[in-house]
Amino acid sequence: MLLPEHRWAEAAGRWRRAEEYGFDHAWTYDHLAWRSLADGPWFATVPTLVAAATVTSSIGLGTWVASPNYRHPVPFAKDLMTLDDVSAGRITLGVGAGGTGFDATVLGDEVLSPRQRVDRLSEFVDLLDRLLRQPVTTFDGSFFVARDARMLPGGVQTPRLPFVVAANGPRAMAVAARWGQGWATTGAEGDADTWWDGVAALVRRFDEVCAEQGSGPDRRYLSVDSATYALSSRGHFADVVGRATGLGFTDVVTHWPRPDGVYAGSEAVLEQVAADLPALRRA
Repeated sequence: MLLPEHRWAEAAGRWRRAEEYGFDHAWTYDHLAWRSLADGPWFATVPTLVAAATVTSSIGLGTWVASPNYRHPVPFAKDLMTLDDVSAGRITLGVGAGGTGFDATVLGDEVLSPRQRVDRLSEFVDLLDRLLRQPVTTFDGSFFVARDARMLPGGVQTPRLPFVVAANGPRAMAVAARWGQGWATTGAEGDADTWWDGVAALVRRFDEVCAEQGSGPDRRYLSVDSATYALSSRGHFADVVGRATGLGFTDVVTHWPRPDGVYAGSEAVLEQVAADLPALRRA
């Protein structure tokens, strides 16, 4: 995870190194401002990913995670189609219901209830799915409307680029099971031990939802820096990957080390972990 907080002259090298280190995918946040960093530098998501696509050639790229808080599916689908083209088919859409912070109110909207946010997510993902599969889409929903929305020439990936749906509750998990090619979670609040217990409970819940739906995505993504910072040491990262694998996750996401504050750490540890990637994959 590379936070979009650096001018491109500096950020470009990090995206290149993420690929050179051998990571499978590199993501950036899709927010207008974020928590403790809200008053610091913060650049836009889609242009950042376009630029990242032009300085890399093989690493997967994605949003972690886009939401309907300030996006409409029609122009966003056009952005995604273009990203898919520029990256030669390396884009994954990470998408979620959206929180209640700055992004939810910056356009003057009222904060929705949790149930309303999941209803909106379902409609958002449904419409994006249609737009990215069809040349022309008309849609009438409770939250979004599209009138003869044209999406030509379409994406590079077929039938569309993959969706990874972030979800903790059963109704949002049903959205992931229906439309997602991946499920993502950051776990729940808690210290290191209780956090892992919470993640295990979420896995069980998601298994139940998939069984009820009769289907579910093949890939499962865990953002591993919620309780402790996974890159605090080489050994800690290996332990985190092992625990995530044991719970059935296929992918983990960690943050590029920052010099201070949230996700503070050393790039030397990142380099050590990169050297361990072949062994971690085999394990």
